Amino acid sequence: MPVNILIADDHLMVREGLKQLLELDGDFKVVGEASDGFECLNLINKTSPKVILLDINMPNLDGLQVLTIMKQQHMLNKVVVLTIHNEIEYLIKAMDLGCSGYVLKDSDSATLKKAILSVCDGETYIEPKLTPLLNSRLAERDVMKDKLNDLTNRELEVLKLIANGLFNKEIASSLGISERTVKNHVSNIFKKILVSDRTQAAVFAIRNNLVDIK
Repeated sequence: MPVNILIADDHLMVREGLKQLLELDGDFKVVGEASDGFECLNLINKTSPKVILLDINMPNLDGLQVLTIMKQQHMLNKVVVLTIHNEIEYLIKAMDLGCSGYVLKDSDSATLKKAILSVCDGETYIEPKLTPLLNSRLAERDVMKDKLNDLTNRELEVLKLIANGLFNKEIASSLGISERTVKNHVSNIFKKILVSDRTQAAVFAIRNNLVDIK
């Protein structure tokens, strides 16, 4: 079954290009196109897309306002923000509002498709180009040593791999342990460092210099 997608972008050419690109291999189906925030919200209710590709700069309601309303109304659709904005403030705000992915418009198609499939699997996806920006911003904050010291050596290994973008199956293969064991480690890590998802865990790792950002 293809993934049903709603594209929300105020540029017709962008929407048409994305639709052709996504539907080319049959893994995705575009069920709606919106040119502004109001239209986006209306089409979410009408088409029930699995994933929304959401631009930030749109008339009437912008992408962040759409995310705010979706959060208030407890909409469960996955959202991948697709934007020109590489400023870290936009990324942090979008994640706080509940988006599952953040991709820059100058990325390649493989990156976008990976982001969509990742959020469909319950993961989060952050544009790799933005990781250094996250690091430089968050490195200025106080390091949470007490939470870090609560982690076992194995949990630290798992956390580093999460921050490098590996999924549970890949982590299990890398460490030579079962996927169930990885899931248990991830659950323990989330509890110890007080985060609720992999993106927040990755941010924690970056803040505490657990990963070498190149």
